[in-house]
Amino acid sequence: MEMTDNADMPDTTALPALQWDIFCTVIDNYGDAGVCWRLASQLASRGQRVRLWIDQPQVLAWMAPAPGDVEVRHWASPLPAAALPATPGDVLIEAFGCQLDDSVQAWWAQHHGTDGGLWLNLEYLSAEDYVLRCHGLQSPVMSGPAAGCSKRFVYPGLVPGTGGLLRETDLLQRQQALDRAGWRQRMGVAADSQLVLSLFCYEPPALATLLQQLSADAAPGSWLVFQGRGRVLLEQLVGHSLPVQHGNSQLLPLPWLDQAGFDEVLWASDFNAMRGEDSLVRALWAGQPFVWHIYPQDDDAHHAKLDAFLDWLQAPDDWRAFHHAWNGIGDAALPALTPARLARWRACALEARARLLAQADLVSQLLALATAG
Repeated sequence: MEMTDNADMPDTTALPALQWDIFCTVIDNYGDAGVCWRLASQLASRGQRVRLWIDQPQVLAWMAPAPGDVEVRHWASPLPAAALPATPGDVLIEAFGCQLDDSVQAWWAQHHGTDGGLWLNLEYLSAEDYVLRCHGLQSPVMSGPAAGCSKRFVYPGLVPGTGGLLRETDLLQRQQALDRAGWRQRMGVAADSQLVLSLFCYEPPALATLLQQLSADAAPGSWLVFQGRGRVLLEQLVGHSLPVQHGNSQLLPLPWLDQAGFDEVLWASDFNAMRGEDSLVRALWAGQPFVWHIYPQDDDAHHAKLDAFLDWLQAPDDWRAFHHAWNGIGDAALPALTPARLARWRACALEARARLLAQADLVSQLLALATAG
């Protein structure tokens, strides 16, 4: 299936250059930073002026080694008023419920009053029904230095009526230009590998089962293993640091990669085991079969979130069973990654991507909102 960008995407090339202030807190797994950096850099690529305020700017040294046109500022909370520019931007983005300092709220309120500027609260991605109900709602600030101001909630989403997903304007062209065979050769993937799998996860309950299945498979395969918790668990399971040959599986470690390098791994792989929000979105754009290791919550609220996503994906029963087993939901067995099964899952993934490409991306929607009226 040939990949084409949505012809109906709003034209944002002639919009005025606004100043954007994006505030981001790195929680534990860098996903918040990943989303905020993509947002900031995509806004800058479309002629906008962007300041990214982040409490751990050092993570950008490997995630985004070339800052480009984004101005990165260290957000050390509490942030003294003297550390703020003379005036705030035209748009303030409070990412993922990060708590803005009183100094920031006062800075905004003093310059914009109660009816100026655009204050956005960027929320997490979900396919659940509440996203359609809540996207775009206004919320008055009832107390604190910004009392009387109002902020608007922005919910990324997978269906029309939501905020859409982050997508670079040249994403699909770059993906088509990748020489998959040459890339695999440079990364040391064995030439006879029948299945190339990328692994980026927490500690999925079914990882040992998948390792056993693929290592015992008659067809040789290769694993591309990202840095992080999943690699630690995998090395514990095989009892050896990577790289290592485990049965018929070649296990290869990946270095810390920037976002462009991360995408290339997904494009060059036949199956992607992903975790978190940012990597899930990149797996959707890759158009390959994948499994999503959703961030586990103590009250199991992530079960409903995962099922809502699988409903949107229109995942076949065996793909749904794979997700459930991978995430430790119920007692489903882990389906084997057979060529026929992967072909059906890939067709489903491409159909889902086509639906997404028919919708305006998140940055286009934000620009239209910021310049409306």
